[in-house]
Amino acid sequence: MNRLTEICECNSGFMAACPDYGTSSLVIFGAPMDFTVSFRPGSRSGPQAIRLASPGLEEHSLYSGKDLRHASFYDAGDLILPIGNTSRSLELVEEAASAILEDKKFPLLLGGEHLVSLGGLRAAAQSFPGLAVIHFDAHADLRTDYLGEIHSHAAVMYRAYQDLGVELFQYGIRSATAEEVAFAKQHTHFYPFHVLEPLRETLPLLKGRPVYVSIDIDVVDPAYAPGTGTPEPGGITSAELLASLALLAQLDVVAMDLVEVSPVYDPAGITAMLAAKVIREMILAFAK
Repeated sequence: MNRLTEICECNSGFMAACPDYGTSSLVIFGAPMDFTVSFRPGSRSGPQAIRLASPGLEEHSLYSGKDLRHASFYDAGDLILPIGNTSRSLELVEEAASAILEDKKFPLLLGGEHLVSLGGLRAAAQSFPGLAVIHFDAHADLRTDYLGEIHSHAAVMYRAYQDLGVELFQYGIRSATAEEVAFAKQHTHFYPFHVLEPLRETLPLLKGRPVYVSIDIDVVDPAYAPGTGTPEPGGITSAELLASLALLAQLDVVAMDLVEVSPVYDPAGITAMLAAKVIREMILAFAK
C-alpha cells in the first residue's frame, strides 16, 4: 500500500469506494495519459470523468442483483505520470498493477489512452502464465508501429502478443488495416463487428484460465459513446456491452481496464456515465 500512496494522487473517488485498502479485494487506479493518440487527445481526463459520473448511478444493480455498498473495493486515485515520457509511464502502470496483484487483489485500471493497458498486461502476464486477453474495441490495435512509434495506442495489442505471448480474443472490431486483418486471422481469435454472440460462443475456450479484460469504450457506437478520441460508426449498443459483461462474470478474470474515454468531446457526459456503469458492474462481478 505504501508504494501506491507514493505514486498515486487521490482525487474524487468512485462512488461507494471503501476507505481501507487493506480490507478491499479490488483496487481502482487511473492512468491519465494520452501521449500517443493518433486523432483527438483528451483521454487523460477520462479517469476523473468516470469517477465524477458515478454518483449519478444507483449503488444497486438490476443486472447482477448486487450492491456496491456490500462490495470491498478501494480507489487509489490516479498515477502521477511524467508528461511525455511514455516508457516511464508504462513502467509506473506496471508497478502499480504488480503491487496490487502481489497483495492478492484485483487491479481495475482506468485510462487514459489504450497504450496504458500494456503496463497492466505486463503485470498480469508476469503473475499469471498462460494469460488470455479479451479485447473489446472498434480498432484492432495490431499495427507494428504508428508513424514509426512501436509504443502507440494503435499498436498495443500487437505489443502484448509479441512481447508477452498472450492469447488474444478480439471482439467488436470494425476498423483495421489490411495488414492487421491478415495478422489477426493468423494469430488471434478475431470476431469483427459483434461482441455478445461471439463471446458466448468462445466461453468454453476461456473458462478455467486466467483472463485479462481490456475494454476500449469506442467498441460502442458513437451514438452511445461520442466522448472518445477515435470514434468509429457502426458499433455495438450500450445494451450489448452491458449484456456481455454478465458473461465475463463466468470467467476467472484476474485484472481489467477501461480506456479511451475523452470527456471533452461529450458535453452531455453520457460516455463517462456508460463507463461508470461498466465499472460498477465489473466491481460487483469481481470484488469479493
